[in-house]
Amino acid sequence: MASKPSKRYVVVPVAAGLLGALFLAGVYLGIVSLAESPEHALDLFWEDRLFVIPILIGFGIQAGLFVRLKLGPPAHMAAAGATTAAGGGMSTAAMVACCAHHVADVLPVLGLSAAAAFLAQWKVPFLVIGLLMNLAGILVMLRALRRVRSHAEARLAPAEATA
Repeated sequence: MASKPSKRYVVVPVAAGLLGALFLAGVYLGIVSLAESPEHALDLFWEDRLFVIPILIGFGIQAGLFVRLKLGPPAHMAAAGATTAAGGGMSTAAMVACCAHHVADVLPVLGLSAAAAFLAQWKVPFLVIGLLMNLAGILVMLRALRRVRSHAEARLAPAEATA
């Protein structure tokens, strides 16, 4: 019989997910604010909202799933650690893909106009790649969580049968 999960297993991952999404939003707005201005950052956020908001949500979900895996049974942390590292790498790549095109705003000042034009031209593909990487990271985390649960249930089944 399944028991009710502790509040710790729900509240802490949700809080971590919200903090992760807020952190990434801060990085996004910070990069654009430094490159241009805070007003431009908000305008660009609104312009790119159909990509940026799902990326922020996806990153938050990954952060929450990562924390949930960390709260899991200690016996399974070694196996879950490798999977979480893969998901964390995907989150980082998504963040880079999300924000990389904003470097185009300052590259002409540094004499890198060709690189600025390239990044500006490929903005949407960078954002699409970021979304896809977020989705892949979420799937990797869910798979790891499912494995941890399966292992825990398999270990509990013989104990319940003898009780």
